[in-house]
Parts: sequence; C-alpha cells; structure tokens
Amino acid sequence: MFKKILIANRGEIALRIIRTCKELGIKTVAVYSEADRDSLHVVFADEAVCIGPSSSAESYLKIPSILSAAAITGADAIHPGYGFLAENASFSEICAESNIKFIGPTPDSIRKMGDKAFAKETMRKVGVPVVPGSEGIVATADEAKKIAAEIGYPVMLKASAGGGGKGMRIVWEEKELEKLFQTASTEAQASFGVPDLYLEKFIENPRHIEIQIMGDQHGSVYHYGERDCTIQRRHQKLIEEAPSPAVSQQLRNKMGEAALLGVKSVNYEGAGTIEFLVDKYLNFYFIEMNTRIQVEHPVTEMVQNLDLIKQQILIASGEPIENLPIEPKGHAIEFRINAEDPENNFRPSPGRIEYLHFPGGFGIRIDSHVYNDYVIPPYYDSLIAKMIVWGTDRKHAIVRAKRAFEEFTVEGIKTTIPFHRKVLENEKFIEGDFDTSFIDQHINKLMR
Repeated sequence: MFKKILIANRGEIALRIIRTCKELGIKTVAVYSEADRDSLHVVFADEAVCIGPSSSAESYLKIPSILSAAAITGADAIHPGYGFLAENASFSEICAESNIKFIGPTPDSIRKMGDKAFAKETMRKVGVPVVPGSEGIVATADEAKKIAAEIGYPVMLKASAGGGGKGMRIVWEEKELEKLFQTASTEAQASFGVPDLYLEKFIENPRHIEIQIMGDQHGSVYHYGERDCTIQRRHQKLIEEAPSPAVSQQLRNKMGEAALLGVKSVNYEGAGTIEFLVDKYLNFYFIEMNTRIQVEHPVTEMVQNLDLIKQQILIASGEPIENLPIEPKGHAIEFRINAEDPENNFRPSPGRIEYLHFPGGFGIRIDSHVYNDYVIPPYYDSLIAKMIVWGTDRKHAIVRAKRAFEEFTVEGIKTTIPFHRKVLENEKFIEGDFDTSFIDQHINKLMR
C-alpha cells in the first residue's frame, strides 16, 4: 500500500480523496494555487505545497510543479481527481517514469479510450452502436465542414481530451462552424492543455446515461450500473441520479455488457465511465469514455454501498476488486450547488460566503470544501458543494431532497439552490419523464 498520496486537484474532490486516504492510514499532500491558500483541502492534508499563481495553466495544469511537489514531500502516488490532468496520458506516463504511481488508467488506456475518436472506433469494432462522426481528430474547420456535410447538421464539436461541457459546441449550420471550431479549440486548450477536437452528429433531446466501470491489474472488469445525467445546461450536468428512471433491467444489462466489451479490449485499470445517449425509442449510442472518477460518483456509492475512491487506491496498489457490484438498493440523486445566479442565465457568482448552513439528517450527504467566510475565487469551476440524497425509492429521495433544501442556506453569493427547488416541484421531473431539453423547456422561464 502507498505511504503518501499527492492529490493533484482542488476543491471538494481533493477533500473527498483526503478523507478516504485517512481511513486507509495513508498520508496526504495537498497542492494549491495562491487563490486556494485557504481551501479546506489545504487545511486537512498532512502536508501542503503551493504550486503557482491563481491561473490553472500556471498551477494545477503545470506538470513540473506537481512532480516537484511530489518529489520534495516523498509522495509515492498521485491521485488526479477529475478535470485538470486526470485524463492526460503524458502526465500518467511522466509519473511512471518518475517512479510515482498514477492512480488511474495506464497511459496507453488513457490514450486509447480517452481519445474520443479511438474509443468510438474501439466500440464500433466490438459491435456497440456509436454516434456517426469523424474517425479521429479534426485538424481544421475546413475538414470539419466536409464531415458535417456528409453526416448532416446539426453536429457537435467536442474536446478530445476532456469533458464537463468544456470545449463543446453545437453547430446548427455551416456558416457557424468556423467561429465555433476556434472557440471550442481555445476552450479545450485552456481547460485540458490540449486543443484537439472531434466531431459527431448531434442527437436532439436524448437522455444521457452513463455506466460506471472498474477494472483491476488482474484482468477483472465490472460495471456498477448506470447513472442518469440528463438534467444539463449547455452540456454541464446539474442533477444526476442512480438508478435511471428510464432504464429497465433489460436495458441496464445491455448497456452494461456493451460497456464491458469496450474496456476489456484495452485491459482497462481503475475507474472509468462509459457514456451513452439514449433516444426516445430506447436505442442507445456510445459517445465517449471518461478515464477517471466522475463528479457524480457519489450516487453510485450510495446505491452500491461502497467507496469508489477506496477502490481506485486499492486497485492502483495491485489489489484485486473485492467490492463486487450488487443490485442497486434504493435511489440516490445528486444536486450540484454552483456559485451561479440561475435568475441571470447562470452567471458566475464568486465572492465571500457570509453565512452557510448545510442540511443534515438520515440519507443526506454533503461533499464540499467551503465554509463560513470562505472566498470563492473566480478562476475555476463554480462547483461549491454536492448534495447527495438517498431514499428507499425515487419518490422518497425527492421528498427528502425537498426537506433538505429547506435547510440549505448560503448567503453572500448566488447559488443554484433556487433552481433545484424549482426542478423538484416540476411534474415532468417527478414522473421521470424528461430529456436533455428539460431545463430550456420547463425551468428557465420560471427562473426569470
């Protein structure tokens, strides 16, 4: 087992990893930018190293600074969390060359399945339906125009090296493509350090369903059921749940088997997520794989009764998978609490938290790095907390969530809490009858 793990991330996920490390008796190292000097992950880690100024490019994306921090603290492993360098194959490779274990897939797996185009081809070869699109990276806007003309508009430009809605643009007609290509590429470079894009057909108003998988170094790969991530705004997930209200046991089995076919072909190690779009006829199409832990992993933890971060660490140390998947018990919903103003087009709302009260009680879990008087910096993702609610069934989870939001209080900044309250009152959401157009059709007009 590792003696000391450096967490190459910030915010709630860094604190989440520190907690599991402490339970395993592993020392931790936090890295932080100047803007994150007062963050809780810095406070609760055993050691902390400043790695640069506020800009992500000069801190959390700066590989030499992170490796230097690992060297001076004697860390023998690095957990990348999600975002930043979590799906950077070069970083994984450099860690290996430096005798530091990267807690995640091998560089080869990241390159293969983290490369969205290669992953699609891998899935296609094993018989999994995929969304039509480019066969690889699209080098120029002109090349993108040719492919779009062949498969038909609308199309989607996507960052090859990341996710979370960054570096992603819908193109409805050819005259928009050149400008949006440049915008998406620039955003991908800023978010992931890689500007590469690929292109695929845009399927209108589907459900977004993902399968959580886990593989060990001994050739075993399992899936832990699905998460429904359909409630999105501009491809940024806001609410996730498990199991999906739209997925039958038969469809769950089909999607799970499809996910395993792909990852077995690349000897996958660690946590990963296979993402599908499901149309109104319940046909499913592979879109991408995330070769990392996901923001929404807690809903799977709640219905499977396991710690996925612990699984990652044990697998990285050479242990076989011990916590095998079970039939999901109950229902879990995650609500992302962002420092954004939902009444003003979700405008970012950084600043000082003047008063904070988290809800509690049975079935309520809060993952967060903020506290009273904490100043939310304007440089990073706006996520400040995740409220995960478990119930005996979906109806129970919704009732419990409503109760919890009556207690949830954040003053001094705007948050997405009012948005979530509106969603929980919506009949379509309560019935589980929604697609990716839900927010535009049912909620935005109520927030104005």
